[in-house]
Amino acid sequence: MTGEDTVEIPVDSVRLEGNLHVPSDADGIVLFAHGSGSSRKSPRNNFVAERLHEFGLGTLLFDLLTEAEDETYANRFDIELLTDRLVAVTEWVEQRPETEERDVGYFGSSTGAAAALRGAARRPEVGATVSRGGRVDLATEVLADVTAPTLFIVGGRDTQVLELNREAYDRLRCEKELEVVEGAGHLFEEPGTLESVATLAGEWFSSHL
Repeated sequence: MTGEDTVEIPVDSVRLEGNLHVPSDADGIVLFAHGSGSSRKSPRNNFVAERLHEFGLGTLLFDLLTEAEDETYANRFDIELLTDRLVAVTEWVEQRPETEERDVGYFGSSTGAAAALRGAARRPEVGATVSRGGRVDLATEVLADVTAPTLFIVGGRDTQVLELNREAYDRLRCEKELEVVEGAGHLFEEPGTLESVATLAGEWFSSHL
């Protein structure tokens, strides 16, 4: 399989829609946990995913919530629910013939980063995690339990989130790095900044998965 498949992932009583891309020679697959109000169609996450393909990595971008669930605003910040979904989707990936032998990594942005870190704390077999502008403070109590090599990427102009990331970084006991992309805000909309995120993530995942 080298193209992209649209998939439906059964979780509990719902089905989550996703886009799965697995190069035939991929060593790992990266699951994307998007931030509140976003989805598998996020242009920023899709940009990063395309760059990861160039590094020989597979990707799964999926909706953490159904359309109906997303209409309830509180669900977007229900980190436990989002973590449960991410872990369930990880188990689904591990059972598919084209992905069962691949190492799994998590890429989380904003609130999705908290779900990624919580998921990694629950699933020690996760090979690596990357947070982009993540609300990693929402995973504070489990940070010491994360064993996966973890990379925090934060915009230099995103001062509040940068401070939260520095505090969380100190709590991590795993292999870790914190990269500050100078001139970037929270959404990495400035020229060249998202490219920096994609390259940093690609290098991190390709060296650990």
